[in-house]
Amino acid sequence: MKRDFELEKRKYIIGGAAIVIVAVYILRLFFLQIASNDYKKNADSNAFLRKVAFPSRGVITDRNGKLLVYNRPSYDIMVVMNEQKGHLDTLELCRTLDITPEQFERRMADIKDHSKNPGYSKYTQQLFMNQLSEEEFSVFQEKLFRFPGFYIQRRAIRQYEYPYGAHVLGDVAEVSPEDIAADSYYQPGDYIGKQGIERYYEQALRGTKGMQILLRDARGRIQGHYKNGALDTKPVPGRNLTLSLDIKLQALGERLLEGKIGSIVAIEPATGEVLCMVSSPTYDPRIMVGRNRGKNHVALAQNPYKPLLNRAIMGQYPPGSTFKTSQALTFLSEGIITPETCYPCAGGFLHKGMRVGCHGHPSPIALVPAIGTSCNGYFCWGLYYMLNNRDKYPTQQAAMNTWRDYMVSMGFGYKLGIDLPGEKRGLIPNAEYYDNAYKKDWSPLSVISISIGQGEVNLTPLQIANLGATIANRGWYVAPHVVKKIQGEPLDSTFTIRHYTKASHSAYEVVVLGMRRAVLGGTCKALGRSNIPICGKTGTAQNRGHDHSIFMGFAPMDNPKIAIAVYVENGGFGATYAVPMAGLMIEQYLNGKLSASSAGAASSFQHRRIAYGASNR
Repeated sequence: MKRDFELEKRKYIIGGAAIVIVAVYILRLFFLQIASNDYKKNADSNAFLRKVAFPSRGVITDRNGKLLVYNRPSYDIMVVMNEQKGHLDTLELCRTLDITPEQFERRMADIKDHSKNPGYSKYTQQLFMNQLSEEEFSVFQEKLFRFPGFYIQRRAIRQYEYPYGAHVLGDVAEVSPEDIAADSYYQPGDYIGKQGIERYYEQALRGTKGMQILLRDARGRIQGHYKNGALDTKPVPGRNLTLSLDIKLQALGERLLEGKIGSIVAIEPATGEVLCMVSSPTYDPRIMVGRNRGKNHVALAQNPYKPLLNRAIMGQYPPGSTFKTSQALTFLSEGIITPETCYPCAGGFLHKGMRVGCHGHPSPIALVPAIGTSCNGYFCWGLYYMLNNRDKYPTQQAAMNTWRDYMVSMGFGYKLGIDLPGEKRGLIPNAEYYDNAYKKDWSPLSVISISIGQGEVNLTPLQIANLGATIANRGWYVAPHVVKKIQGEPLDSTFTIRHYTKASHSAYEVVVLGMRRAVLGGTCKALGRSNIPICGKTGTAQNRGHDHSIFMGFAPMDNPKIAIAVYVENGGFGATYAVPMAGLMIEQYLNGKLSASSAGAASSFQHRRIAYGASNR
């Protein structure tokens, strides 16, 4: 009998189809149960609510224990997209939160946008609105049952006790996508320090998050902690910081600089602790809190006088005659001069057609009175002879680089390493700089202005104050820092190491005498009436408009407790603004208060205004 080949083929086709169907089912089951966790997420989402427990951020106090920054309760509204059941009363939600339906739709779209919210998951809580007040929270909580998928999350936001110290303290705001990408600790809606010590000490201040796992029933109602909280973790609070700032001194400095552009920096010489850091114009740090922070930040950023700029560490200025002290130290230590060396100054430095003017004083003049009267001619001659000295230096370039090495050892030309973001380095030129600028055709007369703190030399007010601290210590400094103590942690060793300069101890003693001479009968004689033995040096830096008013000094002369720099843009002579302001600051810090006459003088300076043009913006 013949076989039916058609039937035979049909049998194989049917069997193959059955095998394919079974294989498809197996693969699908494998994918659903093992390869994909969507259903597990959905099931977990229905059964559990993972709630982040945010730590309290560390509080900040000044050196005397006065509370500067603390936390107050705030409330965020969170949403789980997977729990939107399609019957949300959107209009009522918008009325309750005082937002428009358009704002609601835009916010929901932003949450789902992975480019704006890279950590998005429909199964986890996402930030819908942050920083509700107590009143807003109370209204929303009463109606919460009407808004499925929405939750309230309690957290803390920063509160600033005083309207001072904004540039040092910084502020806290919501993390950016860049912050999230840089550190896996952060999720969308978290807060992070943006500026100042809030940024620099972020890891110490932020603490560690905790987690609560809550159990829900079939209707989504919270039934309690899963396994009675056995799997919950508690948040670890951030570390408290004690600043080196004296808030009373800071407040006085900000008052004195009202209506002016400039900076005041004071340092404790023995420790490098910053006692005050004022940058003007400034702003009240309390306006950088809450939902209006963004709007206020934009307004500050658009202000032509740049109140967000911390001029104390970012402003790069000619130091003027305050720089002459560093020249004296260099010339003495290199043997270019002795304390008895005299140079002529017939109205200034005059040589081969070059003239650098000076005010009237006896001539020739020795070093100590040259510092006291701020003689331009003396220091121009000192640099001229140093750069021309072929017995000591084989080339002009070698002499120039030796000079540069002294400046760098004194903390110029590079960042000092203060514990604040954004510090600038200033500029100290070297031989290569001038070789490039002049195509190697330069002479001591080409660069003579650097000897009096003009020309290419630029320093920050912090570096000028640090010069005062270094002279006060007779040859060493500790890197300036604004944090005095971190709770439970040692201070970074960077802020305890002494940095010694190339200048000799004996040279410093001579310069101290010159700075004391300036107070007793020279350019700082307005401070001579004080019962505090102050040492100082004025500066008047040339500018396109009015000259800048500068002072650098320290007190007391022996066992100094404070070194200070005052820089007032377009303030004129150093004695006009900077000297009396420095005297008030020194009196406040050393005596703990101002006398009645000094308080009147402080009020007068507070209400003085300097008219600035477009070049100062």
